[in-house]
Amino acid sequence: MPLRLAIKVDVDTDRGTRAGVPNLVFDCREHGAPACFLFSLGPDQTGRAIKRVFRPGFFKKVSRTSVVQLYGVRTLLNGTLLPAPHIGRRNIETMRSVRDVGFEVGIHCHNHYRWQDYVHALPLEKIRAEFSAARAEFRRIFGTEAQTAGAPGWQSNARSRAVYDEAGLLYSSDVRNGTPFFPRIDGQIFKTLEIPSTLPTLDELLGRPEYPDDKIVAHYLSLLREDQVNVLTVHAEIEGMGKRLLFRSLLAALRARGVEFIRLDDYAKELLARRAEVPVRDQSLGEIDGRSGLVAVAV
Repeated sequence: MPLRLAIKVDVDTDRGTRAGVPNLVFDCREHGAPACFLFSLGPDQTGRAIKRVFRPGFFKKVSRTSVVQLYGVRTLLNGTLLPAPHIGRRNIETMRSVRDVGFEVGIHCHNHYRWQDYVHALPLEKIRAEFSAARAEFRRIFGTEAQTAGAPGWQSNARSRAVYDEAGLLYSSDVRNGTPFFPRIDGQIFKTLEIPSTLPTLDELLGRPEYPDDKIVAHYLSLLREDQVNVLTVHAEIEGMGKRLLFRSLLAALRARGVEFIRLDDYAKELLARRAEVPVRDQSLGEIDGRSGLVAVAV
């Protein structure tokens, strides 16, 4: 079988939406890669993420990935010393333009900081309210219901899964590693198809001595598998801005390798057409090499 790959773009910030998204749209169109753009739709409170300083591995990641250079000082002050810009209200035309040129669009979140840092502490009704706010903003911008979502920081639990099921999503992408499945948490099986990210993110590789920039493309190529669809998550603030040239090199190398780029929604429909063959797997929290804290994984 040919190598197949789908690209998911997480858009975390106001600056990433305004500057990084148009760059990624241009680069993906140029290389024939039909990416799925998942938008943060509410206030950009990125500055409040400084509380993650207490997480194991946070300082190490910040030092090697040059967070200030990639995200910019203004973004890192949003929601603290500076007001939190409302991403959906400020960037409606940019978001619509992504859809209008043929890319898939979906929900990343309403408030990125709130979901990533607090979803495991929030009760069901507050998670429902958070996702409902994102759905309402998505409808206001695009005039239709979202068909997909991917949680900030791969933070997912039984309560957020229940909210996804209520929304009637075609699929989600909240988990790291492995093949598509229907999630089971504490014995409860959820109906929303999960398509995990299978490849490491660029920020998990940057700055590590074993992965200098000039070796990263070759490393990605070495990880591609023929027995499954490879799913790569990129970030508007990284691949769309500070590391854009590296991402363009990766796209060119993937094309030269003969990789077939596919849409995630098409892949989801392909899987759901043979739903009985999609396994149920347990979802829990685990560590990912190069990332601080715990993320959703299948076991």
